[in-house]
Amino acid sequence: MFGFMIYYIYVLHETENFKSEHAKVMKMKTWDNKRYHTLNYFLRNKFGDKVFKVSLDAGFTCPNRDGSLSSGGCVFCSPRGSGDFAGTGSNLIQQFEEVKEMMSKKWKDGKYIAYFQAYTNTYAEVEILRERYYSVLNLEGVVGIAIATRPDCLSVEILDLLEEISKDKYIWVELGLQTMHQSTAEVINRGYQLDSYIKAVKDLKRRNIDVVTHVILGLPGESKEDMLKTVEFVANTGTQGIKLHLLHLVKDTKLVHIYEKGQLRIMDMEEYVELVVSCIERIPEEMVMHRITGDGPRETLIEPKWSLKKWEVINSIEHHMMDCDTWQGKEYVKKEAIVQIFDI
Repeated sequence: MFGFMIYYIYVLHETENFKSEHAKVMKMKTWDNKRYHTLNYFLRNKFGDKVFKVSLDAGFTCPNRDGSLSSGGCVFCSPRGSGDFAGTGSNLIQQFEEVKEMMSKKWKDGKYIAYFQAYTNTYAEVEILRERYYSVLNLEGVVGIAIATRPDCLSVEILDLLEEISKDKYIWVELGLQTMHQSTAEVINRGYQLDSYIKAVKDLKRRNIDVVTHVILGLPGESKEDMLKTVEFVANTGTQGIKLHLLHLVKDTKLVHIYEKGQLRIMDMEEYVELVVSCIERIPEEMVMHRITGDGPRETLIEPKWSLKKWEVINSIEHHMMDCDTWQGKEYVKKEAIVQIFDI
C-alpha cells in the first residue's frame, strides 16, 4: 500500500508538471509568425497598412554637448547625435520627401511616422518645436510622430505641446535610459539620474503618450546580470516599447579612448544573440520590441564588424528562439516594487 501511495504521488506530480508545461506551451504567442512583438506588427494592426519610419535630423543639439550639462555628449554618441541614418539638410520637408522616395523604391504603398532621431528633439523653445513638428505632421500620408529625447528635457510647456499633438496624431516619445545603473551612467557621461527617467515616464503616461525606452547592451563594465536587471526594470514600467541596442564603437567618440585603455570588451555575435533572447524572454508580451539590434555606419564603425550584417543577426536571434522553444514574456516576472514606482 505504501509503495502504491508513493507511485500515486509520483504520477500526480508528473501529471501536474505536464499540465504546467502544457499550459506554458499553450500560452506561447506569435506576432506574424515571430516569437516577439515586432514594431511592424504593432503599426500594421494600429493603422491597417504598412507603416514606415522616416528618420529626420531637425537641427537640434543636446545639453550634454553644448556645455549646459557637459560637452562631447555621451561617450558612445556619434558626431551626428546617433542620427547617422537620418536625413540631411536644413529643410525638413525636403529631408522627408527624399527619404520617402528612397523607401518607395522598395515599398510602393504605405503610411509614415516622422521620426525625429538625431540629438535631443525636445531641446529648443516650444514655438520652434511646434513649427518643426507640424511642418512634417501635415504632410500627406503621415499618421504620427516619434520623438527621441532625454528625460531631463521635458518641461511642462513641452509636455503640453506633445499632448496637443496626441489629440490628432499618434505620438510616441523615446527616452535614452541605456542603463539603470548609476555607476555605468557616470562612465558613459549620461548626465542625469534615474529619478529623471522615472519622472519623465510618469509625466508622459499621465498624458496618455506612449513611451519607448532605449537600452544599450555591452556598456563598459556591465555584466550580463547588470544588463538583464536594466531590462527587467524597463519591463515593469508599463510603457509601450523598448529598443535593445548593441553598443557600437564608432570613430570620433569618447568610447574609443575607453576601448584603447582596455576598459571595454566587445561581445561576439553568439554571445549577443543569446543575451538578446534572454532579454526578450523577460519582457511582457504587450511591450513592443522596437529594435533588437542595429547596424552602425559602415565608414566609421570600428567594432563589432559582425553587426554590419544586420539581417544575419536578426535571423540568428529568431532561430535561437526557435531552438530554445522560447518567446517574448516566457520568463517575465511582474515586480510589484518597480510597478508601484511607475503608478500614476
